Amino acid sequence: MDKYAVVGNPVSHSLSPQIHRLFAEQTNQNIDYQALEFAEDSFEQQVLQLIESGFKGINVTVPFKERAWAITDILSPRAKDAGAVNTVIFQDDGLLAGDNTDGIGLTRDMITNNHILIQHRKILVLGAGGAVRGILGPLLAQKPDLLTIANRTIEKAQDLVHQFSENLNDNTELQHCSFEDSGKQKYDLIINGTSAGLTNEVPAIPDEILGINSICYDMMYNITQPTAFVQWAIDRGSLRQFDGLGMLVEQAAEAFFIWRGVRPETGPVISQLRQQPVDL
Repeated sequence: MDKYAVVGNPVSHSLSPQIHRLFAEQTNQNIDYQALEFAEDSFEQQVLQLIESGFKGINVTVPFKERAWAITDILSPRAKDAGAVNTVIFQDDGLLAGDNTDGIGLTRDMITNNHILIQHRKILVLGAGGAVRGILGPLLAQKPDLLTIANRTIEKAQDLVHQFSENLNDNTELQHCSFEDSGKQKYDLIINGTSAGLTNEVPAIPDEILGINSICYDMMYNITQPTAFVQWAIDRGSLRQFDGLGMLVEQAAEAFFIWRGVRPETGPVISQLRQQPVDL
């Protein structure tokens, strides 16, 4: 039985073991997948211990994605763009290969599961941290007309614009602004990539960003009730609202495919997580 794990701190709340167990049952893969909390001062050493213990790979969540990026020997183009790794393959030759499946997880959930149009749309992304960095490449690959990065610290948003402008499609405008200034434009799609939801808060954004057909998407999720950002969007009459559970399952499916070479069906897993109590 091949062993895998999600590593982070904290990680006990993670749905990844249940998701990968459902994937394995669906595809007849014989794997053991665990959630392991790593001490922040010994991440690199604990990864080596997993390799010595015969693990085949790991998913990496906060706060270790950048450190995983630093220790991998081979980086996918997605991981290079993101500056962070959330999927590591322990290769037979001893090398570590790193990938980032967050962005493809987001775009697949939007386009395939929820039929959200990205091409030629005006998109506002809230936040400029690691979570946002991981999704910008796949979002820009869908060729929106405009993508604005809004952040409390405007310099961080400016840095991302500078980095991702290098390989920008000619028909896409990429810009940055503060949260307060984001209301100068109405957007078709608003994506919350901040961590404000961890404290049940919403970034300080003006209502004017919403048009009559605006769609709101929170990269965070809550199975039992709307996230703070989703509730904000509902209260202000946005056309549709989504949380990030589908993104979580889709990025996990991409990692599963990288490890096992088989792509699971994500729809039944998302439905099961929504409809029944979480069994960890």
